[in-house]
Amino acid sequence: MDEQIRQIAERLKGLRDALELGQDEIAADCGLSVEEYKALESGEHDLSVSLLQRIAHRYGITLDELMFGEEPKMKSYFLTRKGTGISVERTKAYKYELLAAGFIGRLADPFIVTVEPKPEGTAMHFNIHEGQEFHLVMEGRLLVNVSGKEWILNPGDSLYFDSSQPHGFLALDGSPAKFLAMVMQ
Repeated sequence: MDEQIRQIAERLKGLRDALELGQDEIAADCGLSVEEYKALESGEHDLSVSLLQRIAHRYGITLDELMFGEEPKMKSYFLTRKGTGISVERTKAYKYELLAAGFIGRLADPFIVTVEPKPEGTAMHFNIHEGQEFHLVMEGRLLVNVSGKEWILNPGDSLYFDSSQPHGFLALDGSPAKFLAMVMQ
């Protein structure tokens, strides 16, 4: 089991215990079966950032606390130097670097997302969550699918969309793709 996923799973269990909720209650709030939720809390399955964001918003904590175990402290500004954002690799396919982890009460979660290439024919993984997203491709080429509509984004291209629609992406040309993602709820 990946150490970061294990730590997130422990924080998820700790949150549930602190709120004195049953696994069935959080599963229902998240739109998951109890078995799916138990697998997340045990660290057996990957936890999507969108699911963690939904849980954080639902239970009044920050995404930072759930993902990294740290509370934001800055109120006026938060500076992140290149390559120093709080990073999490939930799977070998994606790396997320949170750029505003220390800012209290932020209205959006900015990430630099690196998508590793997958073998040809690999199915795209789709996410669905409340809110909106903005993606700006920085490096590589990215295939983005939102509700069945597909676009190929090149460096400098951007897309803004309703994230309650099924959406997913794949790196193209056998090379990683890197993009700035702003997730707003």
